[in-house]
Amino acid sequence: MIVQPAPTAPTAPSDRLLVRSLAVTYRSGSSLSEHDHAWAQLVYAVSGVMRVEVASVVWLVPSTRAIWLPPRHAHRIHIRGEVAMRTLYLAPKLARRLPRDLRERARSLEVSALLRELILHVLQLAMLDAEVPAHARLAAVLVDLIERAPETDLRLPLPRDPRALAAAEHLQAQPELTSDLHQLARRVGASLRTLQRLFTAETGLSLDTWRQKARLTHAVSCLCSGTTVSETALACGYDSPSAFIAAFRRQFGVTPGRFRRRAG
Repeated sequence: MIVQPAPTAPTAPSDRLLVRSLAVTYRSGSSLSEHDHAWAQLVYAVSGVMRVEVASVVWLVPSTRAIWLPPRHAHRIHIRGEVAMRTLYLAPKLARRLPRDLRERARSLEVSALLRELILHVLQLAMLDAEVPAHARLAAVLVDLIERAPETDLRLPLPRDPRALAAAEHLQAQPELTSDLHQLARRVGASLRTLQRLFTAETGLSLDTWRQKARLTHAVSCLCSGTTVSETALACGYDSPSAFIAAFRRQFGVTPGRFRRRAG
């Protein structure tokens, strides 16, 4: 882990701070154990992919997306590839300006070019002080951009049963495999019918639907890293690019080619 300190900035009493920032680069395979913060958190990676777990939900977050975490939301982060993480912490008095749903629920947000530049600008300032008029204006713009950022459905609910959870971890770790689900069930010590029942009851998704969504969230990370549509289709276990394109469009409302161009 490499912490990259922000430029020297005037210090301010903690009760005047609206936003604090942190820049850290993590090596591939690093993990942050479960923790939480008293301040809300916008977790953004300039490069690399983060696997973020909150309660029984996991997000696979590429560099075009950020995770929004309300205060006191315990979370874990796992690093895939070298990740240049850029985090903003919003003081409770600033976070209270956001709608109730954002104050209460973690989510994946699309990072527009403007939001990205604002995140990086705040990092250069190190903090936003309520007593500095220019800082207060920037904090207001930040709140507005977070509120308006579209949510991307990269959310995968995790089952609680150990057998189903083991199956979920296997499917996420190897999205390209097309092995029979009967084999997977035997691998985790359950019948296929039991596994199907557990996924439906504990995630709200059928096993087949969960597997496909896991593949497509992995596809987003591949596309954001520059992988071609054809290569992504193979990496996600699809027999043909056309089948992958159709599934991706149903899930995200856009073709993978257009998504890749937008991400670039």
